[in-house]
Amino acid sequence: MDSSYRLVDGVPPLDDYRRLREVSGLTPVSEEQATPAVANAWGGCHVVDENGVVVAMGRVLGDGGWYFHVTDIATDPAHQRRGLARTVVERLLAVIVDAAPPNPYITLMADPPGRRLYESLGFETTASAGMVQTAIRRGEPAPRS
Repeated sequence: MDSSYRLVDGVPPLDDYRRLREVSGLTPVSEEQATPAVANAWGGCHVVDENGVVVAMGRVLGDGGWYFHVTDIATDPAHQRRGLARTVVERLLAVIVDAAPPNPYITLMADPPGRRLYESLGFETTASAGMVQTAIRRGEPAPRS
């Protein structure tokens, strides 16, 4: 990451969180979904450009003791291929290792575009398969995947 960017500890503001999810290709979330996601994250960080615009982010969910899940790694497409996602993940891992008891269990779901990055940072594919279920209330449309 070059000096035109600044790494900031903490999850980004709500509107930036929602915008980055959408522009980076992650599933868009409503304000109702995003508000507790941002408020209840165990940890996070984001990157701002020289104008103070949030251009990359990541979040950690966890219990603070053993289990930590890295999520919402997203970079604005106009700022990709500059090491921002690597910087975000490395910072999140450092925060986990510094705060957790020895040998924390750190997981993430790796979409194809991020797999090389995560593998280069020591993540390994497991025999376990990631699974997801989105509960749908009657009369509501199914969410986009």
